[in-house]
Amino acid sequence: MSTAAQTAASARPLRVAFAGTPEFALAALAALLADGWTVPLVLTQPDRPAGRGLKLQPSAVKQLALQHAVPVAQPTSLRLDGRWPEQAAAAREALQQAAPDVLVVAAYGLILPRWVLDLPRLGCLNIHASLLPRWRGAAPIHRAIEAGDAETGITIMQMDEGLDTGAMLRLGREAIQPDDSTASLHDRLARLGGELLLQALLDAAAGRLAPVAQPAEGVTYAHKIDKSEAALDWSRPAAELERRLRAFDPFPGAHFSLGDQAVKVWRAEVIGAAGLPGEVLAADAAGITVACGEQALRLTQLQRPGGKRVPAREFLAAQPLSAGTRLTA
Repeated sequence: MSTAAQTAASARPLRVAFAGTPEFALAALAALLADGWTVPLVLTQPDRPAGRGLKLQPSAVKQLALQHAVPVAQPTSLRLDGRWPEQAAAAREALQQAAPDVLVVAAYGLILPRWVLDLPRLGCLNIHASLLPRWRGAAPIHRAIEAGDAETGITIMQMDEGLDTGAMLRLGREAIQPDDSTASLHDRLARLGGELLLQALLDAAAGRLAPVAQPAEGVTYAHKIDKSEAALDWSRPAAELERRLRAFDPFPGAHFSLGDQAVKVWRAEVIGAAGLPGEVLAADAAGITVACGEQALRLTQLQRPGGKRVPAREFLAAQPLSAGTRLTA
């Protein structure tokens, strides 16, 4: 082994198993591998059907792991007493053989039972996309934008059996910009999560972890996004609906009904106008202005079923609207 390799190995002495599935987790795994940590095993969800042909597609995390020749396990569940006990037992054997000092978890998508939490010497560290205890749960980025929060961030947390209730190890803040969507904020938080993870692992390797209990005050829950939330209720304030458009970009996409079509709206701006909720006040090159419960929304980017996102002027060229038209959810 070269002197440089020996130095890197001594500086990164922990065996770090990883559990994650989507793009958010990809940034953390990429940071681990690039920084020279030993990753003996990756856990990720089973391949899922995707695309027009609904062919089975591996997760982003699995693809990166395979590129680096890291062993991958894909159990449907980790519960030894659940519906897939054989898969859980095989995953336990794989983890035992990997002998990790710590397990890093980022948007994995499976509940970790007690045996997983107890297996690594240093336990399990979670990368959570909020400033805990605000926005515990499945959709913290969406809910922060939807609520109009001025900032959010990343919490590196020591996992316990509760829902994002573990002690905090590292905290990083990120301002939410007025035009942020879930997509844009997600990417910045993913990068921040990778950076904070590396700092936390160095702390763990040096015995410097200093867990801080979450405050009892300020707890909120980021419930999973349901497609039923995507319908635009024009009786709500325009500012609330504008935040929801950005919160639901790229999924599930906010929409309204126009005849028998569900039209998605990706961008809009709040303007000082009034009318009956759902009434089109103007439709021109600047956008489609729709009255809301308070003020109005000027819709500037829309998408017809089967089409792509287009500016309002292109949408109106194919689907003319006139003032006085009533739009429904």
